[in-house]
Amino acid sequence: MTTTQTQSDSRARGMVLAALRGLGLALVLLPGAVLCFTLSLVSIALIPIGVGIVTTPWVLTGVRAFANWRRVIAAEWGGVRIPPAYRPIPKDANPWARTFGMLRDPATWRDLRWLPFDMTVGFTTALLPAVLVLYPLEGFALAAGLWRTMTGGPYVEYGPYWYGFVPVSDQTSAFGAAALGAVLLVLAHRFTVPLFHLHFRLTRAVLASNQGQLAERVRVLTETRRDAVDTSAAELRRIERDLHDGAQARLVAMGMDLGTIEMLVEKDPEQAKKLLAHARKSSADALAELRDLVRGIHPPVLAERGLGDAVRALALRMPVATEVTVELPGRAEAPVESAAYFAVSEVLTNAVKHSGADRIWIDLHHATQKAGDGMLRITVTDNGKGGAVIGAGSGLAGVERRLGTFDGVLAVSSPAGGPTMVTMEIPCALS
Repeated sequence: MTTTQTQSDSRARGMVLAALRGLGLALVLLPGAVLCFTLSLVSIALIPIGVGIVTTPWVLTGVRAFANWRRVIAAEWGGVRIPPAYRPIPKDANPWARTFGMLRDPATWRDLRWLPFDMTVGFTTALLPAVLVLYPLEGFALAAGLWRTMTGGPYVEYGPYWYGFVPVSDQTSAFGAAALGAVLLVLAHRFTVPLFHLHFRLTRAVLASNQGQLAERVRVLTETRRDAVDTSAAELRRIERDLHDGAQARLVAMGMDLGTIEMLVEKDPEQAKKLLAHARKSSADALAELRDLVRGIHPPVLAERGLGDAVRALALRMPVATEVTVELPGRAEAPVESAAYFAVSEVLTNAVKHSGADRIWIDLHHATQKAGDGMLRITVTDNGKGGAVIGAGSGLAGVERRLGTFDGVLAVSSPAGGPTMVTMEIPCALS
């Protein structure tokens, strides 16, 4: 199976999955949004007579649970993060404090404004992918003979049956309906997934807040800073361990040999020569280990010739045929180049160990954004068996943390059967 066929099959599966998920989401969100909005209005209206003081916290808690469920769905199905920004309410607060504490929270009113949007625009955009996939089936059914049922018997007096803009009254017009269905199916193949993702982006536009985005940003920076500190500490421990167990042990042994040689040089010259040869070999081995250690910290080719040539050198050492395409008009800062190099190295190691691929493609290029800043984009593709997932013990979680230190992101597309495409992006400017 060629890569094009695999991508087409993957897109078809994505289209069907988006349609089914959109249909299920639409069937749940409409009654859920209507129920939450109605109960909220009734409960808030009953506050002046005291009943709402008791019921409002429970109702608004339910609204928040419904909104948080939608946040989870948006992240899992659409890759859209909508951070919550609710003010904390003390657990021991009385009903009066809980009610007015929640009503003074801007996030509460943002949820209530979102509910009417969700039951109208949200419902439509969730249902549209399913309609786009299922409606063409009616056109094919009409061409297969369903038109006789829809235009005959008690329906004769109503005239032709309209499928879209095609009036169906005989077999010829039914074939026209099938042709329209085929066109709609082609459009569905191309636009179903983007339309499904549009639903989540619109949800984020209404449900998210700038404060929530700022809080999410602070959380991400805190996590990446902690990961960077932990990674640096682990790297220092590794260097210390390698020096202690490798080069240092060899140098100590070599020093002992030299001491023995001093005592034997006059008494037993032949034995002294043997120990001298052994010391020379130990010094060569220690030097090789030190070079390997330095290469693991910062490869000389990376410092001297830049990221492109360093990745090319890395590809030459791969046991799998690897093609590298580089379009970098300059060099990024040394920390960015180092992070990108080791990220590529980890991704290639994963591909060799787990994918079963016999060919890998690496693409490095720099794209200039509208704001004037640049984006280093690296794509590693293999023709293996697929199934790679971030956080499944594949090492990709570590790559994501490494890139996160520089505001970078990692995206993985790896359907069952392959191919696997790992895309890494790091904001940076080239010198």
